[in-house]
Amino acid sequence: MSPEEMETKKKEMLEFYKESMPYLEAQFNYEKILADIDEVRLKRTQIQMQFAMLAQQEDMQEEPEMPEAPVKPIKEESKTSSRKLKKS
Repeated sequence: MSPEEMETKKKEMLEFYKESMPYLEAQFNYEKILADIDEVRLKRTQIQMQFAMLAQQEDMQEEPEMPEAPVKPIKEESKTSSRKLKKS
């Protein structure tokens, strides 16, 4: 390419970029707003999860314990029991 063609090409490229700036700025703002929305959603989800975990812990602490069945003491047979085994 000749120096004149090179200069013409540079000017065309510069004009192209200048014309594209409003579109790129609009896209940048759009992407930034989407990222902000995603960040807020993440924070809200984390808060909801923490709240659910806290409520679950409170439920576990408030559950009444099941009363244990009373243990019946085993009666000890007296050592002088008159009962005897049958002999065959």
